[in-house]
Amino acid sequence: MKLSSKGRYAVMAMVDIAKYAEDKPCKLSNIALRQNISLHYLEQIFLKLKKSNLVRSHRGPGGGYKLLGSKKDIKVSDVISAVDESIKTTGCNNSATSFCTGKNVRCLTHDLWEDLEILIEGYLESVSLHDLVVGNKNSFLEERNYEQS
Repeated sequence: MKLSSKGRYAVMAMVDIAKYAEDKPCKLSNIALRQNISLHYLEQIFLKLKKSNLVRSHRGPGGGYKLLGSKKDIKVSDVISAVDESIKTTGCNNSATSFCTGKNVRCLTHDLWEDLEILIEGYLESVSLHDLVVGNKNSFLEERNYEQS
């Protein structure tokens, strides 16, 4: 399973705004430079973020984008779903006619991958932009006694 560059770049850009644009709009060209992301690609991503009401655009001199809510309230999962990304770990769409095997039955490891998907979604829902800006250790991992090495 791999998250596409669109999802990763969207999260990077939103964390950049959360860090550098507290009281004034942030220009996409500045984000592009700081995060080494194509400006054209960022423009496409921000159309989706704006449509999902995660950012607001400001026109004119000093214009750019601001978060449309508190960085504590915007979760990584919100950003990823705003750019039409999904965390998919199973090889099927859970439809009776197209399970992993293509034979109307689940593969032997289906439940493993489905449980992993639930864990990943839970983790992404537990991390806010604020957490990433300040480097908070995530309580989701602490609750499960996972150690980061």
